[in-house]
Amino acid sequence: MRVPRPRSMPVVRAGADQIESTFSKTAAKALEVNLNPKWYGVLAEIGAGQEVARWFFRVGAAAGTIAKSISAYDMTISDATYGKADRYVTRDRVQNMLDYEYLQCFLTLKSARGKDTAFFAFADTVVAKAFGRDNECHGWLGIKYQSRPGAEPNTVMIHCRMLDSTAQLQQEALGILGVNLVHGSLSKGGSHYQVLAGLMDDLSRARIEVDLVDFSGPDYKGVDKRCVALRLVEKGLCDAALFSPSGNLQIPQEALYKKNVLITRGRFRPFTLLHNDMLIGAASQFFCDPDGTGVLSSQDVVGESGDAYTECVYRDDTLVLLELTTRDMMEGGDLLDWTNRDGGIQEESFIQRIEALSTMGYSVLLSNYRRYFSLASYLSTFSKESIVISMGIPSVRELFKEKHYADLDGGILEGFGRLLKYDLKLYVYPTLDEQTGELVTAETLQVEPKIQKLYDYIRERGTILPINDYSQELLSQDDVHKRVAESIRSGTEDWEKLVPNHVRDQIKRYHLLGYRSRPAPQLSNGNAVAQHTKAQDRPQLVPK
Repeated sequence: MRVPRPRSMPVVRAGADQIESTFSKTAAKALEVNLNPKWYGVLAEIGAGQEVARWFFRVGAAAGTIAKSISAYDMTISDATYGKADRYVTRDRVQNMLDYEYLQCFLTLKSARGKDTAFFAFADTVVAKAFGRDNECHGWLGIKYQSRPGAEPNTVMIHCRMLDSTAQLQQEALGILGVNLVHGSLSKGGSHYQVLAGLMDDLSRARIEVDLVDFSGPDYKGVDKRCVALRLVEKGLCDAALFSPSGNLQIPQEALYKKNVLITRGRFRPFTLLHNDMLIGAASQFFCDPDGTGVLSSQDVVGESGDAYTECVYRDDTLVLLELTTRDMMEGGDLLDWTNRDGGIQEESFIQRIEALSTMGYSVLLSNYRRYFSLASYLSTFSKESIVISMGIPSVRELFKEKHYADLDGGILEGFGRLLKYDLKLYVYPTLDEQTGELVTAETLQVEPKIQKLYDYIRERGTILPINDYSQELLSQDDVHKRVAESIRSGTEDWEKLVPNHVRDQIKRYHLLGYRSRPAPQLSNGNAVAQHTKAQDRPQLVPK
């Protein structure tokens, strides 16, 4: 049904002062919903006022759309209505609210108007900025709705962080986000891309971050949650998306809470034995029990040079992350969607990359972070525990190049000032000098001459530490990542000795990265020849 556009935008009043609304799109969306006789439903809000309902009431004609508006602030009343909960700002809580309010609205009104009405229920549960406290401000919002009268309901659920400095501004932003969600779902239902495209209308990333959107129901059967997360990061609705080893999207507040972090960044095209060795080497110095036995020995906390590491952590208390950046994927070119005029990352290739990394048993972080201090800020927002970034010598050399900090007023000094305030550690994997063949470690690395003293200072203060447990066999392989890629493209078998076995099997099974199958060499008894190296015997931080 096409709804006629109102002749003039309604005037919005704030207190006694008459002002023209700054949020013209929000007002127009709320009015469009109100003027459509097909839509009828409930608004239920807990925390940060009733800002979503207020928009629908303030623009007029709400009587034709709003069957009920409720705010169950009291915990006892909330529990009596939606069921008892241990925590109130959770996905489960907003789901219970949606189910209860939708069912009550539908069962009560279906006989009277169900033939011509598409029912909906909107709900949110949020925690805004509290007086005198520097608390994390976030919330869950959702809508359960029929796309047409008599249809089975769909559900769209989002998690957001509210970034404004005052509770009043956060309430305002939440109201706008809620209207965008309601309007997008009802008017653009079935097209998750269009719903996502309108979520930030009249908002900015300085105010709201949306780090999870979940679509379910008959109109969203083909929607992959991982692709939705990719678009959130790619379009700037959030800076990072966190995937569990099973590939499910996680909320960083929950996944990183009270967790130490060991993270390495790469393109992982594919994950090689060198990546694995870098993580194992860092773990041997970071974890109290790198073998998972829970037994702490002096060798676990003292490097070969005799330098004592003043603290160690347990594997069970640590989240091991593999970080992919959208910039690396775009610059690599292999994930670009050349068939789409808007560009972007090709979804099928992205899913294959995520699934390949998930076989390692690690969590995967997809981010927009170009600089490490931005990554450190993100991790430190959700975890107050120890953070270790493992990297190779080439990455450290890049880290200390002034050109990467030209846009900062304080240049490279400002960049490292931001990084060092988080008190993290950089564990550096050695390499062999291309010309001399000598071992280059964090202790012997030479960066640009005018930056060398800065590097030496940061190393001497204990931020940069050498990884002492490494594979001599892998170091002798020159550029492992390049060799693997070239071997796969050329159709040789050399790459199989440089990746973990399950990564090898997945590349062959799904013909990833340009792999072309060829008959396996056979022994006289008919069994395939097993390709094996000592590096493949190295353990993993997550046993397979």
